[in-house]
Amino acid sequence: MPKLRGEAFWRETLRSAHYVVAPMVDQSELAWRLLSRRHGAQLCYTPMLHAQVFLRDANYRRENLYGEACPEDRPLIVQFCANDPEVFVQAALLAQDYCDAIDLNLGCPQMIAKRGHYGAFLQEEWDLLQRMILLANEKLSVPITCKIRVFPDIDKTVKYAQMLEKAGCQLLTVHGRTKEQKGPLAGVASWEHIQAVRKAVNIPVFANGNIQCLSDVEECIRKTGVHGVMSAEGNLHNPALFEGRNPLVWEMAEEYLEIVRKYPCPLSYVRAHLFKLWHHTLQVHQHLREELAKVKTLEGIVDVNRELKLRCQEEIANQKEGEKPKEGLPFFHWICQPYIRPGPKERCRENGDSGTEKGVRGKRALEEEEDGNSELLSKNKQKKKLRNPNKSFDPSLKPKYAKCDQCGNPKGNKCVFNMCRGCCKKRAFKETADCPGHGLLFKTKYEKSLSWQHSQRRIQTPEISQRGDAEVGETAVQKEAGDS
Repeated sequence: MPKLRGEAFWRETLRSAHYVVAPMVDQSELAWRLLSRRHGAQLCYTPMLHAQVFLRDANYRRENLYGEACPEDRPLIVQFCANDPEVFVQAALLAQDYCDAIDLNLGCPQMIAKRGHYGAFLQEEWDLLQRMILLANEKLSVPITCKIRVFPDIDKTVKYAQMLEKAGCQLLTVHGRTKEQKGPLAGVASWEHIQAVRKAVNIPVFANGNIQCLSDVEECIRKTGVHGVMSAEGNLHNPALFEGRNPLVWEMAEEYLEIVRKYPCPLSYVRAHLFKLWHHTLQVHQHLREELAKVKTLEGIVDVNRELKLRCQEEIANQKEGEKPKEGLPFFHWICQPYIRPGPKERCRENGDSGTEKGVRGKRALEEEEDGNSELLSKNKQKKKLRNPNKSFDPSLKPKYAKCDQCGNPKGNKCVFNMCRGCCKKRAFKETADCPGHGLLFKTKYEKSLSWQHSQRRIQTPEISQRGDAEVGETAVQKEAGDS
Protein backbone atom coordinates (compact mmCIF):
# COMPACT_ATOMS: atom_id res chain seq x y z
CA MET A 1 0.00 0.00 0.00
CA PRO A 2 1.56 3.37 -1.01
CA LYS A 3 2.09 5.81 1.84
CA LEU A 4 -0.36 8.68 2.16
CA ARG A 5 0.78 12.20 1.39
CA GLY A 6 -0.19 15.76 2.25
CA GLU A 7 -3.84 16.35 3.09
CA ALA A 8 -4.71 12.64 2.88
CA PHE A 9 -1.96 11.84 5.41
CA TRP A 10 -3.24 14.50 7.83
CA ARG A 11 -6.87 13.52 7.38
CA GLU A 12 -6.58 9.70 7.53
CA THR A 13 -3.38 8.83 9.41
CA LEU A 14 -3.36 11.80 11.80
CA ARG A 15 -7.18 11.76 12.06
CA SER A 16 -7.48 15.47 11.18
CA ALA A 17 -5.62 16.41 14.36
CA HIS A 18 -6.06 20.03 15.45
CA TYR A 19 -4.57 19.84 18.96
CA VAL A 20 -0.91 18.84 19.03
CA VAL A 21 1.62 18.32 21.85
CA ALA A 22 5.06 19.53 20.78
CA PRO A 23 8.29 17.52 20.78
CA MET A 24 10.06 18.58 24.00
CA VAL A 25 13.47 17.35 25.12
CA ASP A 26 12.97 15.04 28.14
CA GLN A 27 9.40 16.35 28.57
CA SER A 28 7.11 14.73 25.99
CA GLU A 29 7.80 11.18 27.19
CA LEU A 30 5.14 8.44 27.08
CA ALA A 31 3.61 9.17 30.51
CA TRP A 32 3.14 12.87 29.68
CA ARG A 33 1.78 12.09 26.22
CA LEU A 34 -0.84 9.77 27.73
CA LEU A 35 -1.87 12.43 30.27
CA SER A 36 -2.18 15.01 27.48
CA ARG A 37 -4.20 12.65 25.28
CA ARG A 38 -6.64 12.03 28.14
CA HIS A 39 -7.24 15.78 28.24
CA GLY A 40 -7.79 16.72 24.63
CA ALA A 41 -4.50 16.28 22.73
CA GLN A 42 -5.12 14.54 19.37
CA LEU A 43 -1.52 14.11 18.19
CA CYS A 44 1.78 13.87 20.08
CA TYR A 45 5.45 13.99 19.18
CA THR A 46 8.22 12.12 20.97
CA PRO A 47 11.00 14.14 22.58
CA MET A 48 13.71 15.15 20.14
CA LEU A 49 15.95 12.11 19.60
CA HIS A 50 19.54 12.22 18.36
CA ALA A 51 19.71 10.19 15.16
CA GLN A 52 23.36 9.23 15.66
CA VAL A 53 22.77 7.96 19.21
CA PHE A 54 19.54 6.22 18.22
CA LEU A 55 21.40 4.39 15.46
CA ARG A 56 24.26 3.08 17.59
CA ASP A 57 22.70 2.59 21.05
CA ALA A 58 20.12 -0.16 21.59
CA ASN A 59 19.44 1.03 25.15
CA TYR A 60 18.65 4.54 23.87
CA ARG A 61 16.17 3.04 21.38
CA ARG A 62 14.54 0.92 24.04
CA GLU A 63 14.25 3.74 26.58
CA ASN A 64 12.85 6.29 24.12
CA LEU A 65 10.72 4.26 21.70
CA TYR A 66 10.98 0.48 21.99
CA GLY A 67 9.46 0.30 25.47
CA GLU A 68 6.15 -1.26 26.45
CA ALA A 69 3.62 -1.20 23.61
CA CYS A 70 0.85 1.34 24.19
CA PRO A 71 -1.90 1.35 21.53
CA GLU A 72 -3.50 4.53 22.89
CA ASP A 73 -0.32 6.48 22.15
CA ARG A 74 -1.24 6.99 18.47
CA PRO A 75 -1.07 8.85 16.20
CA LEU A 76 2.56 9.51 17.08
CA ILE A 77 5.37 11.31 15.26
CA VAL A 78 9.01 10.58 16.12
CA GLN A 79 11.30 13.60 15.87
CA PHE A 80 15.04 13.35 15.11
CA CYS A 81 17.79 15.91 15.01
CA ALA A 82 20.47 15.11 12.44
CA ASN A 83 22.85 16.71 9.94
CA ASP A 84 23.80 13.67 7.85
CA PRO A 85 21.35 12.20 5.30
CA GLU A 86 22.51 8.58 5.72
CA VAL A 87 22.49 8.70 9.53
CA PHE A 88 19.07 10.37 9.58
CA VAL A 89 17.54 7.79 7.24
CA GLN A 90 19.12 4.79 8.97
CA ALA A 91 17.80 5.97 12.35
CA ALA A 92 14.37 6.65 10.83
CA LEU A 93 14.26 3.14 9.35
CA LEU A 94 14.72 1.74 12.88
CA ALA A 95 11.86 3.93 14.17
CA GLN A 96 9.30 3.85 11.36
CA ASP A 97 7.46 0.72 12.57
CA TYR A 98 6.70 2.41 15.89
CA CYS A 99 5.15 5.65 14.65
CA ASP A 100 3.04 7.32 11.96
CA ALA A 101 5.66 9.75 10.61
CA ILE A 102 9.25 10.90 11.07
CA ASP A 103 9.93 14.57 11.81
CA LEU A 104 13.20 16.39 11.12
CA ASN A 105 13.98 18.98 13.78
CA LEU A 106 14.91 22.27 12.13
CA GLY A 107 13.66 24.46 14.97
CA CYS A 108 15.83 23.88 18.07
CA PRO A 109 17.57 27.22 18.85
CA GLN A 110 19.58 26.13 21.91
CA MET A 111 23.35 26.34 22.26
CA ILE A 112 23.63 22.54 22.25
CA ALA A 113 22.06 22.55 18.77
CA LYS A 114 24.61 25.12 17.63
CA ARG A 115 27.48 22.98 18.95
CA GLY A 116 26.02 19.82 17.43
CA HIS A 117 25.13 21.60 14.18
CA TYR A 118 21.47 20.64 14.00
CA GLY A 119 18.02 22.14 14.56
CA ALA A 120 17.57 25.78 13.59
CA PHE A 121 21.28 26.06 12.81
CA LEU A 122 20.73 24.13 9.57
CA GLN A 123 18.19 26.59 8.18
CA GLU A 124 20.71 28.23 5.82
CA GLU A 125 21.94 24.89 4.40
CA TRP A 126 19.21 24.25 1.85
CA ASP A 127 21.20 21.80 -0.28
CA LEU A 128 21.85 19.56 2.74
CA LEU A 129 18.21 19.71 3.85
CA GLN A 130 17.00 18.84 0.36
CA ARG A 131 19.27 15.77 0.28
CA MET A 132 18.12 14.65 3.73
CA ILE A 133 14.41 14.94 2.94
CA LEU A 134 14.68 13.51 -0.59
CA LEU A 135 16.49 10.42 0.70
CA ALA A 136 14.09 9.97 3.62
CA ASN A 137 11.07 10.38 1.34
CA GLU A 138 12.51 7.73 -0.98
CA LYS A 139 13.52 5.15 1.65
CA LEU A 140 10.88 5.39 4.40
CA SER A 141 7.50 3.69 4.47
CA VAL A 142 6.03 6.58 6.53
CA PRO A 143 5.82 10.27 5.59
CA ILE A 144 8.53 12.78 6.44
CA THR A 145 7.58 16.04 8.22
CA CYS A 146 9.58 19.09 9.37
CA LYS A 147 9.42 21.60 12.22
CA ILE A 148 11.01 24.96 11.41
CA ARG A 149 11.57 28.45 12.78
CA VAL A 150 11.05 31.51 10.63
CA PHE A 151 13.50 33.98 9.13
CA PRO A 152 12.97 37.67 9.94
CA ASP A 153 12.01 38.15 6.28
CA ILE A 154 8.61 36.67 5.36
CA ASP A 155 9.54 36.09 1.70
CA LYS A 156 12.62 34.07 2.65
CA THR A 157 10.54 32.04 5.11
CA VAL A 158 8.03 31.25 2.36
CA LYS A 159 10.78 30.16 -0.06
CA TYR A 160 12.27 28.00 2.71
CA ALA A 161 8.92 26.27 3.27
CA GLN A 162 8.39 25.74 -0.47
CA MET A 163 11.86 24.21 -0.80
CA LEU A 164 11.05 21.71 1.98
CA GLU A 165 7.72 20.86 0.36
CA LYS A 166 9.38 20.30 -3.02
CA ALA A 167 11.98 18.00 -1.42
CA GLY A 168 9.21 15.73 -0.06
CA CYS A 169 8.05 17.14 3.29
CA GLN A 170 4.40 16.09 3.82
CA LEU A 171 3.54 18.31 6.80
CA LEU A 172 5.18 21.47 8.10
CA THR A 173 5.12 22.88 11.62
CA VAL A 174 6.05 26.56 11.71
CA HIS A 175 7.22 28.11 14.98
CA GLY A 176 6.65 31.81 14.43
CA ARG A 177 9.92 32.91 16.07
CA THR A 178 13.43 33.27 14.71
CA LYS A 179 16.26 31.18 16.15
CA GLU A 180 17.45 34.25 18.10
CA GLN A 181 14.10 34.53 19.90
CA LYS A 182 14.53 32.29 22.93
CA GLY A 183 14.50 32.48 26.73
CA PRO A 184 13.92 36.03 28.03
CA LEU A 185 14.26 37.29 24.44
CA ALA A 186 11.49 35.03 23.10
CA GLY A 187 8.99 37.80 22.52
CA VAL A 188 5.79 37.23 20.54
CA ALA A 189 5.62 34.66 17.73
CA SER A 190 4.67 36.04 14.32
CA TRP A 191 1.39 34.55 13.10
CA GLU A 192 1.85 36.70 9.99
CA HIS A 193 4.79 34.50 8.93
CA ILE A 194 2.75 31.37 9.62
CA GLN A 195 -0.20 32.65 7.59
CA ALA A 196 2.10 33.45 4.64
CA VAL A 197 3.55 29.92 4.69
CA ARG A 198 0.09 28.36 4.93
CA LYS A 199 -1.03 30.23 1.79
CA ALA A 200 2.15 29.39 -0.12
CA VAL A 201 2.30 25.59 0.31
CA ASN A 202 -0.03 22.73 -0.59
CA ILE A 203 0.74 20.52 2.40
CA PRO A 204 -0.82 20.68 5.90
CA VAL A 205 0.65 23.29 8.24
CA PHE A 206 0.70 23.37 12.05
CA ALA A 207 1.29 26.63 13.95
CA ASN A 208 3.46 26.93 17.06
CA GLY A 209 3.83 29.96 19.32
CA ASN A 210 1.66 32.22 21.55
CA ILE A 211 -0.55 29.33 22.72
CA GLN A 212 -1.54 29.64 26.38
CA CYS A 213 -5.21 28.58 26.38
CA LEU A 214 -7.89 27.09 24.12
CA SER A 215 -9.08 30.51 22.93
CA ASP A 216 -5.54 31.13 21.61
CA VAL A 217 -5.78 27.89 19.62
CA GLU A 218 -9.08 28.90 18.08
CA GLU A 219 -7.85 32.42 17.28
CA CYS A 220 -4.65 31.08 15.70
CA ILE A 221 -6.56 28.70 13.43
CA ARG A 222 -8.96 31.48 12.45
CA LYS A 223 -6.21 34.04 11.69
CA THR A 224 -3.67 31.79 9.97
CA GLY A 225 -5.84 29.09 8.40
CA VAL A 226 -3.57 26.29 9.67
CA HIS A 227 -4.69 22.69 10.05
CA GLY A 228 -3.65 22.39 13.68
CA VAL A 229 -1.92 24.13 16.56
CA MET A 230 1.04 22.84 18.56
CA SER A 231 1.68 23.72 22.20
CA ALA A 232 4.79 23.22 24.34
CA GLU A 233 5.01 25.47 27.42
CA GLY A 234 1.27 26.01 27.56
CA ASN A 235 0.77 22.24 27.69
CA LEU A 236 3.44 21.79 30.38
CA HIS A 237 1.75 24.26 32.71
CA ASN A 238 -1.75 23.00 31.93
CA PRO A 239 -2.09 19.55 30.32
CA ALA A 240 -5.87 20.17 30.08
CA LEU A 241 -5.31 23.21 27.83
CA PHE A 242 -6.94 21.55 24.81
CA GLU A 243 -10.03 20.77 26.90
CA GLY A 244 -10.44 24.44 27.67
CA ARG A 245 -10.21 23.72 31.42
CA ASN A 246 -8.05 25.05 34.25
CA PRO A 247 -8.07 22.16 36.74
CA LEU A 248 -6.54 22.05 40.21
CA VAL A 249 -2.82 21.45 39.93
CA TRP A 250 -2.79 18.46 42.28
CA GLU A 251 -5.42 16.69 40.16
CA MET A 252 -3.13 16.78 37.11
CA ALA A 253 -0.03 15.99 39.19
CA GLU A 254 -1.60 12.98 40.89
CA GLU A 255 -2.94 11.64 37.60
CA TYR A 256 0.48 12.04 35.98
CA LEU A 257 2.25 10.28 38.88
CA GLU A 258 -0.16 7.35 38.59
CA ILE A 259 0.66 7.01 34.88
CA VAL A 260 4.39 7.15 35.70
CA ARG A 261 3.96 4.17 38.03
CA LYS A 262 2.65 2.17 35.07
CA TYR A 263 5.00 3.62 32.46
CA PRO A 264 8.21 4.58 34.35
CA CYS A 265 10.56 7.28 33.10
CA PRO A 266 13.70 8.95 34.53
CA LEU A 267 13.09 10.79 37.79
CA SER A 268 14.48 13.99 36.29
CA TYR A 269 11.57 14.06 33.82
CA VAL A 270 9.01 13.67 36.62
CA ARG A 271 10.62 16.35 38.76
CA ALA A 272 10.74 18.78 35.82
CA HIS A 273 7.04 18.24 35.12
CA LEU A 274 6.09 18.97 38.72
CA PHE A 275 8.20 22.12 38.73
CA LYS A 276 6.15 23.31 35.73
CA LEU A 277 2.76 22.26 37.11
CA TRP A 278 3.42 23.75 40.57
CA HIS A 279 5.36 26.75 39.22
CA HIS A 280 3.20 29.48 40.79
CA THR A 281 2.70 27.61 44.08
CA LEU A 282 6.43 27.02 44.47
CA GLN A 283 6.97 30.79 44.42
CA VAL A 284 4.89 30.87 47.63
CA HIS A 285 6.24 27.72 49.34
CA GLN A 286 9.93 28.07 48.57
CA HIS A 287 11.07 25.44 51.12
CA LEU A 288 9.00 22.82 49.28
CA ARG A 289 10.68 23.87 46.05
CA GLU A 290 13.99 22.93 47.66
CA GLU A 291 12.52 19.63 48.89
CA LEU A 292 11.31 18.79 45.39
CA ALA A 293 14.77 19.52 44.03
CA LYS A 294 16.43 17.19 46.57
CA VAL A 295 14.22 14.07 46.55
CA LYS A 296 15.82 10.96 45.04
CA THR A 297 12.81 8.64 44.62
CA LEU A 298 9.37 8.68 43.02
CA GLU A 299 7.83 8.18 46.47
CA GLY A 300 9.70 11.25 47.67
CA ILE A 301 8.20 13.28 44.82
CA VAL A 302 4.75 11.91 45.67
CA ASP A 303 5.24 13.05 49.29
CA VAL A 304 6.21 16.58 48.24
CA ASN A 305 3.21 16.71 45.89
CA ARG A 306 0.96 15.64 48.77
CA GLU A 307 2.43 18.32 51.04
CA LEU A 308 1.86 20.99 48.38
CA LYS A 309 -1.74 19.84 48.03
CA LEU A 310 -2.29 20.08 51.81
CA ARG A 311 -0.82 23.59 51.94
CA CYS A 312 -3.10 24.73 49.13
CA GLN A 313 -6.16 23.15 50.75
CA GLU A 314 -5.33 24.99 53.98
CA GLU A 315 -5.17 28.27 52.04
CA ILE A 316 -8.52 27.52 50.41
CA ALA A 317 -10.08 26.78 53.82
CA ASN A 318 -8.76 30.08 55.24
CA GLN A 319 -9.65 32.11 52.17
CA LYS A 320 -11.65 35.28 52.77
CA GLU A 321 -14.74 36.02 50.74
CA GLY A 322 -13.98 38.14 47.69
CA GLU A 323 -10.23 37.55 47.93
CA LYS A 324 -8.46 37.79 44.58
CA PRO A 325 -5.37 36.05 43.22
CA LYS A 326 -2.06 37.77 44.03
CA GLU A 327 0.93 38.59 41.84
CA GLY A 328 -1.39 39.56 38.97
CA LEU A 329 -2.30 35.93 38.20
CA PRO A 330 -5.60 35.22 36.41
CA PHE A 331 -6.31 32.36 38.87
CA PHE A 332 -5.15 31.35 42.33
CA HIS A 333 -1.74 29.70 42.27
CA TRP A 334 -3.13 26.18 42.89
CA ILE A 335 -4.98 26.24 39.56
CA CYS A 336 -3.29 25.22 36.28
CA GLN A 337 -2.64 28.37 34.29
CA PRO A 338 -0.13 29.83 31.85
CA TYR A 339 3.25 31.16 32.84
CA ILE A 340 4.12 34.34 30.95
CA ARG A 341 7.88 34.41 30.56
CA PRO A 342 9.18 37.87 31.58
CA GLY A 343 11.37 39.86 29.23
CA PRO A 344 14.91 40.87 30.23
CA LYS A 345 13.90 44.11 32.01
CA GLU A 346 10.94 42.55 33.78
CA ARG A 347 13.13 39.62 34.86
CA CYS A 348 15.73 41.92 36.42
CA ARG A 349 13.04 43.93 38.22
CA GLU A 350 11.20 40.80 39.32
CA ASN A 351 14.28 39.09 40.69
CA GLY A 352 15.88 42.19 42.13
CA ASP A 353 13.18 44.08 44.05
CA SER A 354 10.37 41.62 44.62
CA GLY A 355 12.78 38.74 45.22
CA THR A 356 14.57 40.51 48.07
CA GLU A 357 11.31 41.65 49.60
CA LYS A 358 10.33 38.04 50.07
CA GLY A 359 13.72 37.19 51.49
CA VAL A 360 14.37 34.86 48.59
CA ARG A 361 17.05 35.58 46.05
CA GLY A 362 15.87 34.96 42.51
CA LYS A 363 17.89 34.81 39.32
CA ARG A 364 19.86 37.93 38.47
CA ALA A 365 21.24 39.49 35.38
CA LEU A 366 24.93 38.75 34.98
CA GLU A 367 25.99 42.39 35.14
CA GLU A 368 24.33 42.76 38.55
CA GLU A 369 26.36 39.87 39.91
CA GLU A 370 29.75 41.03 38.74
CA ASP A 371 29.99 44.08 40.98
CA GLY A 372 30.74 41.82 43.95
CA ASN A 373 27.59 42.74 45.91
CA SER A 374 26.99 39.68 48.12
CA GLU A 375 23.22 40.18 48.06
CA LEU A 376 23.25 39.70 44.28
CA LEU A 377 25.74 36.85 44.11
CA SER A 378 24.65 33.33 43.17
CA LYS A 379 24.23 30.83 45.98
CA ASN A 380 27.43 29.08 44.97
CA LYS A 381 29.43 32.31 45.11
CA GLN A 382 27.83 33.26 48.44
CA LYS A 383 29.12 29.96 49.86
CA LYS A 384 32.61 30.73 48.56
CA LYS A 385 32.35 34.17 50.15
CA LEU A 386 31.52 32.59 53.51
CA ARG A 387 34.59 30.36 53.29
CA ASN A 388 36.79 33.26 52.21
CA PRO A 389 35.39 36.70 53.20
CA ASN A 390 38.18 38.49 51.29
CA LYS A 391 37.30 36.81 48.01
CA SER A 392 36.22 39.20 45.26
CA PHE A 393 34.19 38.39 42.16
CA ASP A 394 34.95 41.69 40.45
CA PRO A 395 36.20 40.69 36.96
CA SER A 396 38.50 43.72 36.83
CA LEU A 397 40.45 42.34 39.78
CA LYS A 398 40.96 38.89 38.32
CA PRO A 399 44.57 38.06 37.46
CA LYS A 400 45.47 38.23 33.79
CA TYR A 401 46.56 34.81 32.60
CA ALA A 402 49.24 34.26 29.98
CA LYS A 403 47.91 32.55 26.88
CA CYS A 404 48.93 29.21 25.39
CA ASP A 405 51.30 29.64 22.44
CA GLN A 406 49.24 27.15 20.45
CA CYS A 407 45.53 27.81 21.03
CA GLY A 408 45.07 30.95 23.14
CA ASN A 409 43.68 29.24 26.26
CA PRO A 410 45.37 30.04 29.61
CA LYS A 411 48.77 28.34 29.72
CA GLY A 412 50.13 26.37 32.66
CA ASN A 413 52.24 28.57 34.94
CA LYS A 414 55.06 25.99 35.06
CA CYS A 415 54.65 24.47 31.60
CA VAL A 416 58.03 24.01 29.88
CA PHE A 417 56.37 24.58 26.49
CA ASN A 418 54.27 27.65 27.52
CA MET A 419 51.07 25.81 26.58
CA CYS A 420 47.76 24.76 28.08
CA ARG A 421 47.53 21.17 29.29
CA GLY A 422 45.81 19.87 26.13
CA CYS A 423 48.39 21.31 23.72
CA CYS A 424 51.25 20.42 26.07
CA LYS A 425 50.13 16.79 26.22
CA LYS A 426 50.07 16.50 22.42
CA ARG A 427 53.54 18.02 22.04
CA ALA A 428 55.11 16.07 24.93
CA PHE A 429 53.75 12.81 23.50
CA LYS A 430 54.94 13.64 19.99
CA GLU A 431 58.47 14.58 21.17
CA THR A 432 58.65 12.00 24.02
CA ALA A 433 59.35 14.82 26.46
CA ASP A 434 58.52 15.65 30.08
CA CYS A 435 56.53 18.58 31.47
CA PRO A 436 56.65 18.47 35.30
CA GLY A 437 54.36 21.51 35.45
CA HIS A 438 51.50 19.49 33.94
CA GLY A 439 52.61 16.18 35.44
CA LEU A 440 53.38 14.71 32.02
CA LEU A 441 56.35 12.29 32.12
CA PHE A 442 56.52 10.65 28.71
CA LYS A 443 60.35 10.77 28.53
CA THR A 444 60.83 9.47 32.08
CA LYS A 445 58.40 6.61 31.57
CA TYR A 446 60.00 5.72 28.25
CA GLU A 447 63.47 5.62 29.84
CA LYS A 448 62.16 3.51 32.72
CA SER A 449 60.63 1.13 30.20
CA LEU A 450 63.96 0.80 28.36
CA SER A 451 65.78 0.25 31.66
CA TRP A 452 63.31 -2.44 32.70
CA GLN A 453 63.64 -4.24 29.35
CA HIS A 454 67.45 -4.12 29.62
CA SER A 455 67.38 -5.57 33.16
CA GLN A 456 65.05 -8.34 32.00
CA ARG A 457 67.52 -9.31 29.26
CA ARG A 458 70.40 -9.37 31.77
CA ILE A 459 68.43 -11.66 34.09
CA GLN A 460 67.57 -14.04 31.26
CA THR A 461 71.17 -14.25 29.82
CA PRO A 462 72.83 -15.99 32.88
CA GLU A 463 69.97 -18.45 33.02
CA ILE A 464 70.57 -19.41 29.40
CA SER A 465 74.36 -19.81 29.93
CA GLN A 466 73.85 -21.89 33.08
CA ARG A 467 71.38 -24.09 31.29
CA GLY A 468 73.90 -24.44 28.42
CA ASP A 469 76.75 -25.45 30.82
CA ALA A 470 74.52 -28.00 32.48
CA GLU A 471 73.62 -29.53 29.14
CA VAL A 472 77.31 -29.76 28.15
CA GLY A 473 78.19 -31.46 31.49
CA GLU A 474 75.34 -33.91 31.11
CA THR A 475 76.51 -34.82 27.59
CA ALA A 476 80.05 -35.48 28.86
CA VAL A 477 78.85 -37.78 31.64
CA GLN A 478 76.71 -39.74 29.15
CA LYS A 479 79.75 -40.09 26.82
CA GLU A 480 81.94 -41.40 29.62
CA ALA A 481 79.26 -43.91 30.57
CA GLY A 482 79.11 -45.05 26.98
CA ASP A 483 82.92 -45.50 26.76
CA SER A 484 82.99 -47.63 29.86
